[in-house]
Order: sequence, then structure tokens, then C-alpha cells
Amino acid sequence: MKNRWSKSAATRFANKHSHSINRDIALRIYSSQLQGMESSLVLHGGGNSSVKSSYKNILGQNIDAIFIKASGHDLATLTAAGLPGLHLARLQELQSIKTLDDAQMVNQIRCNLFDSQAPTPSIEALLHAFLPAKFIDHSHADAILTLSNQKNGEEKLKKAFGDEVIILPYIHPGFSLAKAVAKAYAKKPDATGMILMQHGLITWGDDAMVAYTNHIEIVTRAEVFIQNRLNSKKSKKSNNIATAKKRYRKLAPQLRGQLAAPTNNPDTPYKRFILSPIIDNESLNILAQDRADKRLLTPPLTSDHLIRIKPLPAWIADSEQIAPAIASYKKSYLKYFNKHSKKHHSSYDQSPRVSCIPGVGVVCAGADVGEANIVRDITKQTLQVKNTIANMGEKYSGLSDADMFAMEYYPLQQAKLDSEQPPALAGSIAMVTGAAGAIGAGICRELLANGCHVAATDLPGPHLDSLVADLKEQYQDRVIAVAMDVTSSKAVDEAMGEIIDEWGGLDIAIINAGLAHVCSLNDMKTEDFNRLQKVNIEGTLNVLSATGRILKMQGTGGDIILISTKNVFAPGANFGAYSATKAASHQLARIASLEMAGDDIRVNMVAPDAVFSEGKRKSGLWAEVGPDRMKARGLDEAGLEAYYQNRNLLKAAVTAKHVANAVLYFVTRQSPTTGATIPVDGGLPDATPR
Repeated sequence: MKNRWSKSAATRFANKHSHSINRDIALRIYSSQLQGMESSLVLHGGGNSSVKSSYKNILGQNIDAIFIKASGHDLATLTAAGLPGLHLARLQELQSIKTLDDAQMVNQIRCNLFDSQAPTPSIEALLHAFLPAKFIDHSHADAILTLSNQKNGEEKLKKAFGDEVIILPYIHPGFSLAKAVAKAYAKKPDATGMILMQHGLITWGDDAMVAYTNHIEIVTRAEVFIQNRLNSKKSKKSNNIATAKKRYRKLAPQLRGQLAAPTNNPDTPYKRFILSPIIDNESLNILAQDRADKRLLTPPLTSDHLIRIKPLPAWIADSEQIAPAIASYKKSYLKYFNKHSKKHHSSYDQSPRVSCIPGVGVVCAGADVGEANIVRDITKQTLQVKNTIANMGEKYSGLSDADMFAMEYYPLQQAKLDSEQPPALAGSIAMVTGAAGAIGAGICRELLANGCHVAATDLPGPHLDSLVADLKEQYQDRVIAVAMDVTSSKAVDEAMGEIIDEWGGLDIAIINAGLAHVCSLNDMKTEDFNRLQKVNIEGTLNVLSATGRILKMQGTGGDIILISTKNVFAPGANFGAYSATKAASHQLARIASLEMAGDDIRVNMVAPDAVFSEGKRKSGLWAEVGPDRMKARGLDEAGLEAYYQNRNLLKAAVTAKHVANAVLYFVTRQSPTTGATIPVDGGLPDATPR
């Protein structure tokens, strides 16, 4: 492993931050970020670092302090805010106590924070406090876990490091581990580091460079030791990634439906997951090896991973038998829970977070795309380590069921995931057609604001690209652009496939794409009418059909919202093609509400009037209709908007956000409603649904 320490870079970093933090903390942040850059050391908030320094209190007194990474913060992006300071001497006094339960430990840690508003320090804060060194680094290095997590792992570690590194058996994180680490160090203070079996590596030093360098050198020695013991001949099988991806697209919605966890809420009966697959040659080859299930259906590399990937993955030997395989996993998980649960009244959901499917890949699941990607990264690391152990001719050895349960249901770990109430549409996936227009853009924005994952679809071009670029600034991986022509059933199916590739399925379809045309019936050309018919009627049918098939396959219900129009109920002169074709699409949605209700697929309509823009984004419909309306009434653009505002009962300017709010009413299932229409028009008596 490369030693990334740079004396000049460290000096520049410390000098740059000297006005806001002391040099010790600055160097702690610098070396922590170096550690966080290495995915083979830590992933997504894993690992820890600390520094012992001084703190000046409000009385001007200098107090011995320890600054330690806060729970859940990421070493790669660590800042001073993620290094809360604590009263060191008071923490060290706790070493004299024989026992300290978790609640007492957390209370003592928080009571000794200098800032009551600071984030909670790592659960290993006492471990860092009890060790005397100034700088302490802790990681879950792949190479160390490769040696510690195999049969006779301690023997291998002793061969690799002799007496230079302390080796400690697995102990559940917390007070007991902190005391054991301090005791082991006291017996061998000249050691350069300590390996915690099935856990990771700790190194220390009186300056940041020494602690970091010791870490890199120990990991490098482990890597060399492993490399020298790898079998020279590795069996590889040829795998077709394209075929695997095709299979995944076909089965992902069914798998996602099977993973969904019941909620006992009749309106939102399932907690849904986002899928993130690993489909590459390395993973397909690992899955194809003889007895791969025996090697992979084993515990995580470290207890820190349990809250992300659960004790074991699921194994789906036959991609045609997803439902029984997941049912079997859930049954086994419940058995594991019942065996070890003594204080807990109910289990977490029983669905696997990782599913291994030979010939397809490894499918990872999370509450949102961010969490799913964390599971994917941890799983890739896990596959590589377990495969390396197999290539060494060794047998993997992980935590016991009892140790896994103790960590999985450890409140201090679970708190990392439960810190915030999830938004209403967390875990849901929506597709919005005609997204690049004013109404479509407004709907995308509000769905995202409520936690949804949104595929913004429209014809390819700068309008769609600019919308998604704008939304990605805030919502990042929860929004994607999917080019789609709704008039082509093939294009719609391909777009659905792209969404499945990205997140695993679909829960919500907003049918918003539409065309308008101003012309009297006397002058109407068949080709113009057919042009609207292709988009407004056939496009609606194509999206309804494709969405219905996916939702039925998932088996967890869903919502389809048609953006209708007041013209369905109150058509306008010279607007016959639009009014007639939108009326037909409206009727298709009503029929869909009858046909799909048995699968808990709710189909509803929102009928807006006169939405001219969404911010700077102009309405495509009004770009078509506006000039004729302005000419007929002798108005400019502002005058036309005022005219439509003043004609409704509430004298309200109808916005894209108003339309989006009506959509949210349906998709958040505020009432058991299907086949209904919400007018969003400020009150137009002639357009009231009847």
C-alpha cells in the first residue's frame, strides 16, 4: 500500500487551518483523510482516528483533551466538526471501573464533551482514551481481515508479524474491548500496532506521521504475506456480462418485490428498497466457482458491516425461483433472531441486503440509492477478501451467530441508521413523462423533495439535460435522465429497463407528456389530429401498459397519476384535437383504475389549468397555445396570465408546485382513493368533474 504522507502537504494543511484549529487537530484531519482515501482501509464511515491535545475552556484554562471521530462521520471528508473534544482525564478515570454498560458508557462520553451540541463520538472513544499514545489510527483493512478471518488466522498473523504486533481475540466493541486493548498494550508497549481479530487494525504514535506510517507498513506487510501464499493457478470461467445484465433486468422487479418489508399499514403496506447490482467479470466468476455458496454464505468481514449487510447474504441458485429463496432466507433469519433475542421484543425486517445469483450477479439493497451503494461497496470488498482467502487455499472464519446478533442489535450501531425519520417517499421510484416541461419539472422537484428517486423522461435534448443537471445539484444520484418517446412501445419498454438497471424497479408513474394544437374542426387536418393522438392517447396507453406489467411483477402495489386537463370536462373552441385526445387518455386511466385495483395499483388524475411556467422553465403547451390566445384577446404574455388567473373563483395563479402537491396527495396515499380527479384550477365551475 502506498504511503501518501507528504511533509510539505501536511505543513501546508496545518498552516492553512491554523486560524481556526490547533496544529494537532489539523494534522489529525490531514492523516485521517489520507486513511479515508484508501477504500481497502475503510469504507463509508468505517474506521476511527483520534488525537490527544489540549482544550481552552471558557475560564481560559487549558485542559487535557481527546478529539475523536464522531460516529458515522467519514474519514475521507473529515473536518474539525467531526472531531468532538472530550475531557481526557475523566474518561481515563473510567478505566478503574470493572463494568460499564452501554447506556452508562454513552452517558459518560456525552457528559464529558466540551460542546453539548457536538455529535456523539465513536463507540470506541474509551478505547482511544485508554491507550496512552497521542495519535491513534483504526481501520478495517482488507489485508488484515483476510488474515484474521480465516481458520488459524491468529497463527497466520504471528507468522506475518512475529511479536511486533499485538493480536487480540474478538471482543464486542465497547467498554470491555477498551479495557482489553489497554491491558494488552500495557504488556507490550513497544509494539507498533494491534490487530483485533475479525475487526481491524490499530496503530499509534506520538505524531500523526508515525501513527499513519505504522498503519501503512503493517498493511503492506500483510499484503505481501498474502501475495506470497496465493495459489498460482486461479480457475476462471468465462461469463457474459451482457447476458447477466439482460437477466437482471428481467428479474429485478420481482426480487425487489420479494425484498419489500411489510409495514402493517394498509395504505402503504410495504417498506421498499432500492437495488444496486454488482455485475462484472470478477463477481460472476466468484459466483460460478464450485462451492461458492459455502464460501459466500458466511458472516461479514467485520462487525461494523453488520448494520449494512446483515449477518448473511441470500443465495438464489435458480433465478426462476426468487420467491421461495427469499422466503427461505426470511425464515432462517427469524430463527436466528428467536434463538439469540433475550431483551428485544421484535426483529428488524427479515429481508436480505445482499442476494447472490449465479449467472446474474450480486444484488445489493438499501433504503435509498446512497445506502444501496454503500452496501454494494462493502459487498464488493467482502467478495474480494473471501475470494482471496479461498485462493490461499484457506477456509473463511467469521464471527459466531451470537457475536453477530450482539452487534446487529447493538443500539449504538443502529443509531447510525435511525438518526433521522425517513421522508414520505423514501425507497420509492417514480418515472415522470414530459419532465422537461413546466408541470413535469415541478412534479420532479416535489417528488425528490419528499425522498423519491425520480427518472425524468422526455425526448432527448437540452431541455431534459438542463433539468436533470439542475436537479442533480441538490438530489445527486436520486435523479436520472431517461430519453423516451412515449409513442413507441419499444422505446417505453427500453426506458423502463434503464430505470430497472439503475434502481431495480418502479413504484410511481406520472403520465404527463402531451401535445396541444390550436385549430377549428373545420380546418383540422387528419395528420395534425393523429400527431396528438400518437402522444396523448397511444403514449398514455404505452406507459399505462408497461407500468402495469412492472407493478404487477413486483407485487407491492403502486400509483399511476395521469396529468389530465380541465378541457376534459370543459373543452374549448379551436382546441378540439387536444380536448378530444386528452379525454381519451383520461378515460384510459379510469379504465386502468378498474383493471389494476386488485393489485393495489391506484390510478388517479390531476386536472390543472393555465400553468405557464416553473421558474424560468416555460410550458410547452402554452408555447403552442399562447400566441393564438394572446392575439384573440389583444393581450401580451403577462396580460394573458392575468386573464386566466382572474377567470377562476379564487383568483389564484395556478403553479407547477400546486399540480405537484395534488400528485403528492395521491402518491403518499393520504386516502384510499382510485379513479378520482383532483382539479387544480382555482375553481372553474364548468370544469368540475361530473
